[in-house]
Amino acid sequence: MSEASVSAGARLRELFAGHRLTPAQRRIAHCMVERAGEAPYLSSVELARLAGVSQPSVTRFAVALGFDGYPALRRALRGPQRPEPAGGGAGTGAGDGDGTGADAGGNLYQRAVAAEIANLRQLADTLADPAPVARAGRLLAASRPLPVLGLRAAAAQARGFAYFAAKVHPEVRLLDEGGSMLADRLDAAVAAGASALLCFALPRHPRETAQALELARAAGLRVVTVADSPFAPVVHPDDLLLPAPVSTLLAFDTVCAPMLLGRVLLEAMCDALPQAPARLEAFDARAAERALFLE
Repeated sequence: MSEASVSAGARLRELFAGHRLTPAQRRIAHCMVERAGEAPYLSSVELARLAGVSQPSVTRFAVALGFDGYPALRRALRGPQRPEPAGGGAGTGAGDGDGTGADAGGNLYQRAVAAEIANLRQLADTLADPAPVARAGRLLAASRPLPVLGLRAAAAQARGFAYFAAKVHPEVRLLDEGGSMLADRLDAAVAAGASALLCFALPRHPRETAQALELARAAGLRVVTVADSPFAPVVHPDDLLLPAPVSTLLAFDTVCAPMLLGRVLLEAMCDALPQAPARLEAFDARAAERALFLE
């Protein structure tokens, strides 16, 4: 890949950085980066065909980046006094390359892994001060029962936390489905004596998550939130926020840092539960008796 294509790809990544794109829009972005040299000269129809999306998706993509439409995006990419290459368009093959991603190093999959490594380093820096996690662990350990909320993309994180937390906490209630029953289950947890709620909040943030958190706060629950950013739309100043970044390089977010932070939070909760070691030993004994796991 030529140096010109390398710099064009870097400019495109800078343009896309910081924008929350849908999976279809990310496919468009990846296609443009891989074809950085010809991207400014592709029509919306050509770009849609190459990315495997609809032409209206290309228009919505340009608007999501802050442009009036795709022609405005294309003009911005061309910049001043940039002549169109001979035989321009999708058929030129300019900048096709081998998908290495040039200046970022490696192919798309390798860059995705590198992005997650960077996120984990950022999380490690945040955990240099363990006080917020320790405080959150104490709050969660003291809540009887302990509701754990995570909807849509965050449901897997909530489910994983609840699975392990139930081995050491007397009563964990998983809230991983929205709908009219969610408010009822929150009310039931409060009536049973819950004092805190753990929420995993990941993009794209469901409206139901924000509504459930409003109900929890109104009911007097102390909310501990694991979120992708301090500026996530569901975060409230009264919450105990534990941030963990996500990566958006692939079509779907990768969330290694929130998952690891959840395990760190489990450790902090175990530290605040004196009976945790005994509960784990009892579980291991029962598992051995019932031959739950393969040797």
